[in-house]
Amino acid sequence: MTLSVFDFFRIGIGPSSSHTVGPMRAAGLFVSALAADGTLDRVDRARAELFGSLGATGRGHGSGPAVLLGLEGADPETVDPDRLPRRSAAIIDEGELILGNSHRVAFDANRDLLFHGRKSLPEHPNGLRFTAWDDAGTTLTKRDYYSVGGGFLRRPDGGDEGSDGDRELPCPFTTAQSLLDWCEQRSCRISDVTLANEQVLHTEADIRAGLDRVRRVMEACVARGFEQEGELPGPFKVRRRAPGLYRRLTGDGMPDPLEAMDWLAAYAIAVNEENACGGRVVTAPTNGAAGIVPAVMHYYLRHTPRPSDDGVARYLLTAAAIGMIIKRGASISGAEAGCQGEVGSACAMAAAGLTEVLGGTPAQVENAAEIAVEHHLGMTCDPVGGLVQIPCIERNAMGSVKAVNACRLALSGDGTHVVSLDKAVKTMRDTGRDMKSKYKETSRGGLAVNIVEC
Repeated sequence: MTLSVFDFFRIGIGPSSSHTVGPMRAAGLFVSALAADGTLDRVDRARAELFGSLGATGRGHGSGPAVLLGLEGADPETVDPDRLPRRSAAIIDEGELILGNSHRVAFDANRDLLFHGRKSLPEHPNGLRFTAWDDAGTTLTKRDYYSVGGGFLRRPDGGDEGSDGDRELPCPFTTAQSLLDWCEQRSCRISDVTLANEQVLHTEADIRAGLDRVRRVMEACVARGFEQEGELPGPFKVRRRAPGLYRRLTGDGMPDPLEAMDWLAAYAIAVNEENACGGRVVTAPTNGAAGIVPAVMHYYLRHTPRPSDDGVARYLLTAAAIGMIIKRGASISGAEAGCQGEVGSACAMAAAGLTEVLGGTPAQVENAAEIAVEHHLGMTCDPVGGLVQIPCIERNAMGSVKAVNACRLALSGDGTHVVSLDKAVKTMRDTGRDMKSKYKETSRGGLAVNIVEC
């Protein structure tokens, strides 16, 4: 599979790329398959089943509404976040679904939208199964999909849904070492390698425009997060903190030498509070870790000397290269690797991007990413109540601070270090495989079972 920068920076909705963006895409693909087979108009009943982590925490993660609107033809990048809960409630109340926004079928949520929290499909913890029948009860089609993190979808045969297949790239890399080799061979930066590969998929003008759109959505998300008061949805009534942090930081307080660290936390919290409310966010590389890359981008733009638009583009290109290495060598899925695969990956991506735009060599960039991965190893994914709130929001704030710290540590050296990024990624993969399933986005372990829902 040829990975694109925009696979790692998908514009979508919260609160979870694996639980909302991926399932919405899967539902849309299922309906498209019915249309391609010529059977859409014959469907009398359709059912969606969610397995494993999707079944265990899908209700809290908004998977149900995402699937329903996906079946009706909604796309994660363009769907109105405010319409999602209203329309899904109407589908359930009215008992009718409009497949592909064109074909009406009866719908019974108790029968046709099933959450199997204790069952899993064989290939991945995040499994979905869609089935359609005609009016005689004959099965028209049954399809399985796996939402493997970051909005990526995998078929049962191991292929990737919606990918560009395998393209011949000028600088192919699957490991950090091969990426460094290309940089040395071409005497270039990591962002240059990423850009050269991306031009196989898109023109440079389209790449620049796409990166600028990603930046604008990230900036808008932070701005909305600073404005929205109140509580997050759910039984815990978590108060939104970003507006208060913003007011304090823009007030007339005494100068604080650690103010930049407070800003980092505020940026990240603003994004992840928006994510928790189902707002418009950019997966980076997932929604649960969506605050770190934007927070460090804002840090670069507002707290470092001589930031530039080109610097933002290079920051994102470098970050995506690290995401590609981690996805290929380990996982960016909390259901597969725990939170080390989400927050750990995002921290590594942000640390690498910042290191490049602050003048770091490719070796220093790789060092920064390795430091970030190394110090997230073993982090569990244990969302309290199945909601992407506690401890997810604060983990993004802490991950943002760690990313800047990793960058500064790497820049203080010459790039020479003992543990390579490839070794750290392999360790992440091995740790994720050894981790008990209750610590991997099932809400059956860790904080999730030690916080009582009141």
